[in-house]
Amino acid sequence: MELVAANGSDRGYAVSLLEASDLPTDLDGTALYVARIDGERVGCGGLEVHGTDALLRSIAVDPAVRGEGFGSEITDRLCAIAADRGVSGLYLLTTTAAEFFEKRGFERIDRERVPDPIARTSQFTTTCPASAVSMRRVL
Repeated sequence: MELVAANGSDRGYAVSLLEASDLPTDLDGTALYVARIDGERVGCGGLEVHGTDALLRSIAVDPAVRGEGFGSEITDRLCAIAADRGVSGLYLLTTTAAEFFEKRGFERIDRERVPDPIARTSQFTTTCPASAVSMRRVL
């Protein structure tokens, strides 16, 4: 699988996939990536970096290929990209996929333990409901 920065039509594909997956599409400040297999787009994901911490955003896999491990691979590759950028703490919010992320090394944490730059993102302040599970992975 190839994970590349989204631009042009890739960005439109990613936004459409996020909408179809009922995920937020407010991507200001998010480096968005598109996953490809043999040139065909199969999913997307993003990172919103704030110093040594980052927010994992918008992991989505095309319905035609769900269950084939692409979500895990996208997550792993984004973790590696974050680590390469000097990120030591990777955070996320989820309403539906806490178990998925726990299997990939994330732990549930109280929102009060999230660093201020992450807590001030739109994901934490307005986009995700208070019921969303807050998670962290130390890189």
